[in-house]
Amino acid sequence: MNDRPSSAALVPANFAPQAELAEALLPHAISGDDGSHDLAHIHRVFRNAMRIAEQEGGDRRILAAAVLLHDCVAVEKSSPLRSQASRLAADKATGLLTALQWEAPYITAVAHAITAHSFSANIAPETLEAKILQDADRLDAIGMIGAARCFYTAGRMGSALYDPVDPLAEHRELDDRAFAIDHFAAKLFKLSENFQTAAGAAIAQARHERLQAVLTQFIDEI
Repeated sequence: MNDRPSSAALVPANFAPQAELAEALLPHAISGDDGSHDLAHIHRVFRNAMRIAEQEGGDRRILAAAVLLHDCVAVEKSSPLRSQASRLAADKATGLLTALQWEAPYITAVAHAITAHSFSANIAPETLEAKILQDADRLDAIGMIGAARCFYTAGRMGSALYDPVDPLAEHRELDDRAFAIDHFAAKLFKLSENFQTAAGAAIAQARHERLQAVLTQFIDEI
């Protein structure tokens, strides 16, 4: 029996003013048991996206659908298929929205936003909604939440916290599959430099500074 806590208590009303859309899509929003890509993550990304959209604009319905379905296909970080995860999610989202009788241009817009949101996919977002989703998702990878998700994922992968001989990789290559804190320099510290919107970039800078503080305090304790 799996007694691990879940975020199943989240309900469509938590995604207001897109509660009706959330009611249709939440059952399909996640797959697998990855606690760094659970419904709580979807909700945080939704809040980030709506916060950015307040300043940047965009079609909230397209954006909400893209947020709700951006992780609807689960691929582990350690999987060789990781770079295909966003495309697989976009394909699934296309089928779901087609079944809901969405018009083709809106489905295409959602699918593009989902495909382009992923860091590993390396696809440039071309629409405002795609830019907002990418920013909103990356905000959840930095700051205190980003640090927590990094250590959680390292545990799932069986990684050590750090290299006790050279924790900051001053005399070796970074290896974030072997050591959790290597992921800070390998990826997380780079994220704040590539935000697509001014609103997202402003939030990212504050969270980047928190992430730097986490690493500084971590190193001080070892």
